Amino acid sequence: MDVTPVDLVPDARFDDADRAPTAHRFGFDATGTSWQVVTDEPVDARTRRAVLDLVRGFEVACSRFRTDSLLSRCRHAPRGGRFRFPAHTAALFDLFDELHEATGGAVDPLVGRDLERLGYDAQYTLTPAPPVPRPPLAWGTHVRHEGSDLLTDGPVVLDLGAAGKGHLVDLVCALLRGRGIERAVVDASGDLRATGGPALRVGLEDPRDARRVIGVVELRDRALCASASNRRAWGEGLHHLLDARTGRPAHGVLATWVLADSAALADGLATALFVCDPAPLTARFPFSWVRLLADGRAQTSADLAGQLFTSTSTSPPPPPPTAAAASRGATR
Repeated sequence: MDVTPVDLVPDARFDDADRAPTAHRFGFDATGTSWQVVTDEPVDARTRRAVLDLVRGFEVACSRFRTDSLLSRCRHAPRGGRFRFPAHTAALFDLFDELHEATGGAVDPLVGRDLERLGYDAQYTLTPAPPVPRPPLAWGTHVRHEGSDLLTDGPVVLDLGAAGKGHLVDLVCALLRGRGIERAVVDASGDLRATGGPALRVGLEDPRDARRVIGVVELRDRALCASASNRRAWGEGLHHLLDARTGRPAHGVLATWVLADSAALADGLATALFVCDPAPLTARFPFSWVRLLADGRAQTSADLAGQLFTSTSTSPPPPPPTAAAASRGATR
């Protein structure tokens, strides 16, 4: 889809608005949602154009919803092939390697074929197709990568949405820093990263009632990403958060929130918490989290920098991350 500048109302709920950067902001539509960039000083026209070009380039490479994207070419290659993606996607593909392993295959970009079968396709038909046998395809087996090159054995429908939007948030933040903008908030409607400046208090929107929050967290030089089953739902029990092992929407969780050092990691883990218990994730990755269950209870990590307003249970503090896990969090 095209990247279209628009005027936005802030999506995130900042309790301490007077402590947030002065409200110089610009917005645009991309990745199927609304974005805004908030900075201390107005962003000059050349930097705005650079941001829009970056986002457009990401979509041309990585969007399942564009027929002209590189990702879409993977579905039309009858014998597969090697597809050279932008260099920055090597880090995204590495993250999918780790998420796929940590969740036992529940997070897998090959879930794209199941999303389309359920009606969440490029045309937004939102009409499920009749059940058919699922071919046993898996990330790392039928689709592999060497750096930013994807190697496929045949036609595949890939969806990078589990962590792709967060990855793009990180790219935008890096671009702004490279142009001397040290303090900024990049908000992609649920995927948020703050760089520089004082801590912000951000409300966690209740997916059952958008007028309420279930808690607040402190955000400073970190990312906060959320996933909710009501954001993209189109039928009884149908939403976009699937368990790749079954090809069906995950059940039992209403929403998740993750704080991590990068938006890509926070985005991927917010998805993973729908289909995986927290324990194997906290053993591998450094992050804090909240998970709202379908029965109304909230689970949270013991190290959460914030407060919840609902019935909660906490998990024990995660073990110190391994050097590899700490490095993975730092590179996104």
